[in-house]
Amino acid sequence: MRRRGRASYAAPVTQTTRVVSVSRDDEHRFSKAVVDEVVLVAGLGVEGDAHAGATVQHRSRVARDPSQPNLRQVHLIQGELLDELAAAGHDVPPGGLGENVLTHGVDLLGLPTGTVLHLGAEAVVEVTGLRNPCAQIEGFDEGLLRLVVGRDDDGAIVRRAGVMAVVRYGGTVRAGDALRVELPAGEQRPLAPV
Repeated sequence: MRRRGRASYAAPVTQTTRVVSVSRDDEHRFSKAVVDEVVLVAGLGVEGDAHAGATVQHRSRVARDPSQPNLRQVHLIQGELLDELAAAGHDVPPGGLGENVLTHGVDLLGLPTGTVLHLGAEAVVEVTGLRNPCAQIEGFDEGLLRLVVGRDDDGAIVRRAGVMAVVRYGGTVRAGDALRVELPAGEQRPLAPV
C-alpha cells in the first residue's frame, strides 16, 4: 500500500456516481443480505439492521461502554474496492464485507470527516470516519485482511474497508439511486477510525 496523505476532495457528480446495492441484516453476522431497498432512519441507521441505534451496537463496543453514541449507523464501501479484490483473486459479493451501501464513482476513503452524502431523493448521511477492519475479514476469505488494511510509505496504517456514517435525514435508498457529495465548510479533517 503506497497511499499518502490526501488533498482536498472534489467529487464530480456524474451519471456513474450512484448507489450500486443496499444490504441489511437483523442479526450480528459479518456479511449482510442484499435487498431491494433500505430505509434510513434519522439518528438511528438502517431500519431492521442489527447495527441501528442511537448508541453503539457493535458488540465489542457495547462491551466497553454501551452509552457511547453510535457513529457507525451506516457502513458504506466503494464498489471499486470489490473490483480490486476480485483482480487479486478474492470474490467478494455486494454485502459480503458487511456494508449497508455499496457505491460507485466516489472515492469514499478520500472524503474529509463531516462530508454529507445525499443518497437517492431523501436520505442524507454524514461521514464520521473509517471502518477499522477486524480479523473477521480473514474468516470470510483468507488473505483478504492484508488487502484492506496495510501501511503506506511512511509506515502509517491505511484502512480501506469503507467509511461509517450517521443518518441526518431519513429516506429510502435503492440500487441505482444517485449519490451526491457535499463537502464540509471550513478546514477539512482527514478521516480517522471510528
